[in-house]
Amino acid sequence: MSAITDPIADLLTRVRNAIKANKRRVDIPSSEMKKNIVKILKEQNFVLDYTEIEDNKQNVLRVLLKYSNGVSAISGIKRISSPGLRIYAGVDNLPRVFNGFGMSIISTSRGIMSDKQARKENVGGEVICEIW
Repeated sequence: MSAITDPIADLLTRVRNAIKANKRRVDIPSSEMKKNIVKILKEQNFVLDYTEIEDNKQNVLRVLLKYSNGVSAISGIKRISSPGLRIYAGVDNLPRVFNGFGMSIISTSRGIMSDKQARKENVGGEVICEIW
């Protein structure tokens, strides 16, 4: 088994694949950063809920995907910054995803937050991903 070089891209890919397969939930190896990302997805109504399941290793995040009339709340999910190419944005240059209908997740000095929250707190940071 090979080590995953980009755990965040792995999280996004697992979610994307689960949506394509019309799955109701997806299990993802847990980490603090992934938990924070999924928490933001829940707060912004992109997923129904999530729980952490203990497995004596690194635990598993079980994410319940959100659908409305068979259509996923997430129509697109894309990694922006990667371990090989970090993308940073100042508070004035934070990306607007689909004119505000989507969102980006930003890793700031005050933690991981949505682009709206980062604007409100007047901080920039690393643009992790975009969801719409």
